[in-house]
Amino acid sequence: MSKAKARNVPSTQTFLDILEIKDDVIVLKDGTLRAVLLISSVNFSLKSEDEQVAVIQAYTQFLNTLSFPLQIVIQSRRLNIDEYLERLKQTEKTQTNELLKIQIGEYRNFVAELVEIADIMTKRFYAIVPYQDGKSGPKQFFRRTVEAFSPTSVIHLKQEKFQKMRFELLKRVDYVMDGVSSAGLKAVSLDTQSLIELFYNTYNPESFQQEKLVDLNQLNLEA
Repeated sequence: MSKAKARNVPSTQTFLDILEIKDDVIVLKDGTLRAVLLISSVNFSLKSEDEQVAVIQAYTQFLNTLSFPLQIVIQSRRLNIDEYLERLKQTEKTQTNELLKIQIGEYRNFVAELVEIADIMTKRFYAIVPYQDGKSGPKQFFRRTVEAFSPTSVIHLKQEKFQKMRFELLKRVDYVMDGVSSAGLKAVSLDTQSLIELFYNTYNPESFQQEKLVDLNQLNLEA
């Protein structure tokens, strides 16, 4: 009987607003679409006063020209340097100079202990770009509740309609990328695999050490 109850317990995905992720966009249960941009950061304090003013003006102008809502999300995670430490370990093994070998080992241990003790965090910046047609949008509470417990009743966009909405969404994505570029930032739209990993890591933070989002270097972003 307990097994039967376990089978009837809805999964976590049932309570999420996400219906599916495909073709590099997120389809929500209300029929609207979302794209996620990973945006680089800039060391504002190191810029001259004129450069700071230019960045602020460009960003303000970009926000004032937006004709659609835009969500900015900052995600903090503990800094993961496993790959860096592994490279140091391999360098230590291949080092023929005994003194350098010892120094590399001590440095590797120092960095590992520093990150562990200081609990250093890393931040990533995202912009969520939405799109909905005239027939999509928020639904009544009762209808959303029914859909949450009846996945089969959730709407499925027809391919033609989906592609049309996706085309309009990508135009907004290009506009946002141009806007942040004017402020000296770089942005890249997350693909399907990166979106899946992003949400998996967001809802399963304890597994973040094992499941990593694609390396920023592979996305051609500069800090």
